[in-house]
Amino acid sequence: MSVLRSQPPASKSRPDLPRDHAMVRPVTILADLPPTGTSIGLIAGGGGLPMLIAKNLRAAGYPVHGLGLSGQYHRDFSMLCTTFREVGVLRVGSWGRELSRQGVHHAIMVGKVDKARLMHDPLRLIKNVPDARTLIGWYRHLRKDRRSHALLTFVAEELDRWGVQLLDSTAPIPDEMAELGVMTRRQPSDMQKSDIEFAWPVLAAALRLDIGQSIAVRELDTIAVEAVEGTDRMIERAGRLCRAKGWTLCKGARLGHDRRSDVPTVGINTVRTLHAAGAGCLALAAGDVIMLEKSEMIALADKLGICIVGVEPTSSLWQITRDDRGLSDSRIAEIKFQVNTPSGVVGTVGARKTPNRQA
Repeated sequence: MSVLRSQPPASKSRPDLPRDHAMVRPVTILADLPPTGTSIGLIAGGGGLPMLIAKNLRAAGYPVHGLGLSGQYHRDFSMLCTTFREVGVLRVGSWGRELSRQGVHHAIMVGKVDKARLMHDPLRLIKNVPDARTLIGWYRHLRKDRRSHALLTFVAEELDRWGVQLLDSTAPIPDEMAELGVMTRRQPSDMQKSDIEFAWPVLAAALRLDIGQSIAVRELDTIAVEAVEGTDRMIERAGRLCRAKGWTLCKGARLGHDRRSDVPTVGINTVRTLHAAGAGCLALAAGDVIMLEKSEMIALADKLGICIVGVEPTSSLWQITRDDRGLSDSRIAEIKFQVNTPSGVVGTVGARKTPNRQA
């Protein structure tokens, strides 16, 4: 395994110099992987997702050039890469340069970054010294909006300066996405079905506002809403607030979510955390949420008595018009998810519809 070098090429025509800013093309997202054998950069945060994607890319014949975000990536990630270099979380200007030096023009960015610690730590600039490009990006993109989509726009534009385009981060792992229907042998209870029906439009509103990707509910009442702390910490908080067992966690992605980064992800640790917090059901937006180690996750959920349900995120449900004054007054579209029955017949469960608000 080679390691990325810091010295510039000796040639006068330097491939490691960015394109002129005025000539930068509009930032685009590539939904499909390039031809087999094409080098792909993998910018890795924490968790198991970067490891899974690296393994899948290697198995499909793609050389993987890894950039590990300092203090975030798994220690074994470098072993899965053709080349590897550790880079600073707040030194975004170096990411595209390092990939460009390796002749990389396509990249995937995945993994956890502790946004609460990174963005809201008063000592963050001392612990993570930013480079000039990050400071410029902060001024242009993040001064007034530090939500995930603003961060992604900044990173994508900076990589694009070096000729590196971000790929759909789910492209190498299509089989790891949540499926429509009940995925566990354990079926949701009547209370959990009602909670999903109640919670889904509430979740849609939170997603539309970029507040968070998950909410916890029990008996038609919202227990907790995810914000900057992340899903696991929110689950723990919900468990402290709700001492009764069997509550439901709903998780999804905003309509039109940019899959280049921050795709909702759950895994074995999510199931363990849910069990410890007293949850009994996990409802996921089908096709929008990654399930790490999917078969093992489902098996563990069955063992711990947690059902996992894939819910169809219908477009009419996710769109809330500016004329709506509240979820109780808006007309809610039908939520459908498949329910396996003992006879093998697949049925659907539909949500209530509230009457239109009178003008």
